[in-house]
Amino acid sequence: GGFLRGLVIHPDNKLYRSWTRFIVGWAVYSSFLTPFEFAFFMGLPRKLFFLDIVGQVAFLIDIVLKFLVAYRDPDTYRIVYNPTSIALRYCKSSFIFDLLGCFPWDAIYKVSGHKELRYLLWIRLTRVLKVREFFTDLEKDIRVNYLFTRIVKLIVVELYCTHTAACIFYYLATTLPESMEGYTWIGSLQLGDYSYSHFREIDLATRYVTSMYFAVVTMTTVGYGDIHAVNVREMIFVMIYVSFDMVLGAYLIGNMTAMIVKGSATERFRDKMKEVIRYMNRNRLGKDIREQIKGHLRLQYESSCTEASVLRDIPVSIRAKISQTLYMPYIEKTPLFKGCSEEFLQQIVIRLQEEFFLPEEVILEQGSAVDQLYFVCQGALEGVGIGEDGQETILMLEQGNSFGEIAILCNIPQPYTVRVCELCRLLRLDKESFAHILEIYFADGRKLLSNLTESNEYGKRVKHVESDITFHIGKQEEELTLRVNNAAFYGDLHQLTGLIRAGANPKNTDYDGRSPLHLAASKGYEDVVHFLIHEGTDINLTDKFGNTPLLEAVKQGHERVATLLFSKGAKLNLENAGSHLCIAVSKGDSDFIRGALAYGSDPDSKDYDHRTPLHIAAAEGFYIMAKLLVDAGASVLATDRRGTTPLDEGHKSGSKPLIMLLEQAKADELSKFPTRGEEVRDKMHTRRCSVFPYHPWDTDAKRKEGVMLWIPHTINELIRSAQEKLGLSSSCLRLLCQDGATVQDVDMVNDGQKLYLVGDKDMGDSE
Repeated sequence: GGFLRGLVIHPDNKLYRSWTRFIVGWAVYSSFLTPFEFAFFMGLPRKLFFLDIVGQVAFLIDIVLKFLVAYRDPDTYRIVYNPTSIALRYCKSSFIFDLLGCFPWDAIYKVSGHKELRYLLWIRLTRVLKVREFFTDLEKDIRVNYLFTRIVKLIVVELYCTHTAACIFYYLATTLPESMEGYTWIGSLQLGDYSYSHFREIDLATRYVTSMYFAVVTMTTVGYGDIHAVNVREMIFVMIYVSFDMVLGAYLIGNMTAMIVKGSATERFRDKMKEVIRYMNRNRLGKDIREQIKGHLRLQYESSCTEASVLRDIPVSIRAKISQTLYMPYIEKTPLFKGCSEEFLQQIVIRLQEEFFLPEEVILEQGSAVDQLYFVCQGALEGVGIGEDGQETILMLEQGNSFGEIAILCNIPQPYTVRVCELCRLLRLDKESFAHILEIYFADGRKLLSNLTESNEYGKRVKHVESDITFHIGKQEEELTLRVNNAAFYGDLHQLTGLIRAGANPKNTDYDGRSPLHLAASKGYEDVVHFLIHEGTDINLTDKFGNTPLLEAVKQGHERVATLLFSKGAKLNLENAGSHLCIAVSKGDSDFIRGALAYGSDPDSKDYDHRTPLHIAAAEGFYIMAKLLVDAGASVLATDRRGTTPLDEGHKSGSKPLIMLLEQAKADELSKFPTRGEEVRDKMHTRRCSVFPYHPWDTDAKRKEGVMLWIPHTINELIRSAQEKLGLSSSCLRLLCQDGATVQDVDMVNDGQKLYLVGDKDMGDSE
């Protein structure tokens, strides 16, 4: 409701609203009386004079009240209580006319005798504006029938126009002297047997009705009826009046048509307001929110010329140009978009919606989820943020500022409350549309985040959410890296190019340390690999699993990609190469072995047990794998931790083709590197065996204590050494293994193996 602030009255104060209705009544009286007084009286009668004095006193009181009534600023929509501003506004508007209208001009005329002063009575017709304002408010009042209000208004307009014309017609007749009354429209009038000569002596009511009849007939006909103009002055006024009647008729017909069609903006506003009130009543909404809703609807109605609905029937391309013309100057000045591309800004502008907000409205609340981004075109707002320590931060948002962007870009709750200080014209952008634009313009999206942290405009606003912003920037970097890797994984060169051109770094890695080059190489996308190499991606980067791009290509068997990488200087960089190769051999993965050997892997790499891939191939009997390794230069004489060579493993496997391959490889190796035989024998000398002086099949009773010996270079040396240590005299001695087979070469003896030294006699006894 209304309220007072000191001596200043709120315009919605109930008492003041009642006073305005009282003044409207006097304004109607004064508006009709003024032309009547001017034409029919040369000074008001005593009764009317005192009534007129009462009316003028009422208007004088209204003038005083006008200096005390607050007003709503049309630009900011805020209630202005400053007495100086109120006084200046009233003085610049209608104060002079209101004051002059209160003067008793008839009395002044009688005292001074100057006839011209009577014309100042017409100043009082400015009070008609009060009546017009009353009807305007009445049309918006949904409690009063709209059709009834419009009809009454049209009747009053028509009646007032004819009343004024009637008064002027009579006044024109009185301006001639009595001797010339016959040359006036009323003095020459003869209706039946009744003559209007000496019309001044006819009673007032008859004169007024006759004048009204003349005015109405003239308005509804072509201007020449049973009453018509007689002298030139009357003819001139009739011409003016008939011309005016054409405009008045068009106005009346147009309004009647609008009432029948029911398409006026005011009627649509009333219908909408009725629906909203029914909704509020049904849901029992509080008084404050009711006033806010009504105020917002009223604001929409009053600013309907700026609504987007005006452009609804215009083609999209033209609407886009209009939006760019209207909104681009505001968007370009926004600190958030500093340094962004022109194309990005154009996409933003064509998706903006214009909105108005009244003072004291809360647009966004601290901690709420945000799905709209706002830009300030006109007006002022305040942002109030309360930190974790309870400290309140206040900032002003004016033209060129934006709000809601921090919550949307960083995907966090709104960090501060935004409240309207004065009538605001805002541009709104939906979160969904904004996110869609950012998906296309990656570089501009990164620039927005950079502006959030670097711009001085945002320093105060982002202070208490700086950690959230930093976290989100890091998260977005990770997401961008994943998108780049995803494009590389699926071989989407177009998307990959767009991402990198938009600012994505192809050198970044994902959570497993994999770069886009790792993924493209593993999938065999030669064009993507070539593009990434050209962009400067590290071709020898190792992920958390120890894989390089070249190793990925080799593992997956993409020979063309591997060749491309190798030609650019890529390396396998295999950690524990021996283990990798040995495992590949045990799995029979000949493609990997072939690729690894072709791109720099050492065929003699050893695993934790000092075994080479050839050891595994020989032990498993993999002829093809062994041939690959031998052809790649693998040594047949390499020994493992136990001193076993691949040739030893080949003999154990029993594969004759494999043994032949290894024997031939041994011969070739010894022919190329003669010293390797000695090296092997030196290594084998470190082996030892246990020799017992009985047959392995003898009973326990015949078994004797043996001796442990180092294995020499030849079998004969081993026999002689054992014979000496055991004290045997027989000359025909041989060494047997546990199965009773004769050992003919020291290469057949394993480290720690049990051997049995027997003569020909012992062989016969065992049999």
